[in-house]
Amino acid sequence: MIVLASASPRRRHLLEMLGIPHVVQPADVDETRLPGEVPEAMAVRLAAAKASAVHVRRPDDLVLAADTVVTIDDQVLGKPENQADAERMLALLSGRGHRVVTGVALALPGGEVRDRYDVTHVWFRELSPELIRSYVATGEPLDKAGSYGVQGVGAVLIERVDGDFFSVMGLPLRLVVELLEDAGRPYRFTR
Repeated sequence: MIVLASASPRRRHLLEMLGIPHVVQPADVDETRLPGEVPEAMAVRLAAAKASAVHVRRPDDLVLAADTVVTIDDQVLGKPENQADAERMLALLSGRGHRVVTGVALALPGGEVRDRYDVTHVWFRELSPELIRSYVATGEPLDKAGSYGVQGVGAVLIERVDGDFFSVMGLPLRLVVELLEDAGRPYRFTR
């Protein structure tokens, strides 16, 4: 059985899209950035911590976890604390490029954790304060790293994506399939 260590409906939807059967058991880990930690290391560390936390409860299963980090100007933009924080983040991203780093980890029966990460570059168009307030009022950005969802109405904020679109959604599917294949669970297309 594959256990998804995430409460994210987007990650669940992406696994369903691929036809990968799974159950959901969210992990609760401290997502604080460590001093001097680079975004790639942070994303992988948090994904591995989530996979390990759920693996303790499901030691005979494969446990899949991910963590997405949005970064600009050496700042990590997590989930906003409130609407004002979301507006601040979106104003910072307006008219600029930023990086989205998504770490993926797979805990195997026996406890070994394998991980990978993906880096995607996203460019926002210029955003007016009115557009930012209107978007934040939808509620969509309030539970997302960087305060936006590429797969929702937030798509209108984006000028271009250079890299893995699914990584920006929170789960780089190519890396998931690679991790499963490395664990002896090759992907097969289903109808």
